[in-house]
Amino acid sequence: MTIGFIGAGTMAGAIVRGVTAAGVVPGGDVLLYDVNESAAQRLADDVGATVGVSAEAVVAGSDVVVLAVKPQVLPAVLGGVADAVVERRPVLVSIAAGITLSALEALLPGGQVPVVRVMPNVNAMIGAGMAALCGNDAAGEGDVARVEEIFAAVGGTVVLAEKDFATYTAIAGSSPAFVFTFIDALARGAVRDGMPKALATRIAAQAVLGSARMVLERADDGVSPADLVDMVCSPGGTTIAGIVAMEEAGFTPAVVRGVRAVVDRDRELAD
Repeated sequence: MTIGFIGAGTMAGAIVRGVTAAGVVPGGDVLLYDVNESAAQRLADDVGATVGVSAEAVVAGSDVVVLAVKPQVLPAVLGGVADAVVERRPVLVSIAAGITLSALEALLPGGQVPVVRVMPNVNAMIGAGMAALCGNDAAGEGDVARVEEIFAAVGGTVVLAEKDFATYTAIAGSSPAFVFTFIDALARGAVRDGMPKALATRIAAQAVLGSARMVLERADDGVSPADLVDMVCSPGGTTIAGIVAMEEAGFTPAVVRGVRAVVDRDRELAD
């Protein structure tokens, strides 16, 4: 399998390094193109990939083509390679937020091309991302599985109906920012009581990391996050006092409202 990337920015770099490090493909089976030639060359040098002379050349030489460009420029980029895509018929992957499968298909007149829409998140940069995938009618199970293998190299994956992508954006695409804010708030609470900010941040971040792992590992046993809360909260203890104080300040409703705001805004942008 040869994978081509049009765009060599931060997310493309994370995916390229992930797939080559995991052995999904060797660096020699990765083709790159970016209008910023130096960015493409730096990434190619890191993993032993090849820089294509043009976006069309990358399409012509690839079994899977990842469009790793910003949403506002994707229509122009895809329009420029549409003929090459229709002729070659690679599995076309878009990681551009807010651009639907039907919008991508409309930019590919003249042929049924397998298209897979993917929404990764920022944590792919450290190999701990989460990605949602959805294929069009021309994308078979094998096509989606190939794309899932690529993104599994940089974290978890899930195949979702496209109607759920806005909700996914809230709980996986935007939620890292929510969690970063929560960690910072915990650290600020510790600073209030005299602990240095950097130390408090490291402690809080490790606690959040471990808590997330516990949720994932105990889920197979039927243990929910609410069950874990109860496990930590001793009757009349310190933790339940903190939980009650946060809920009185609107903690859960605030999070739910944040998710709702992301979903609403995502749908506005897609219209």
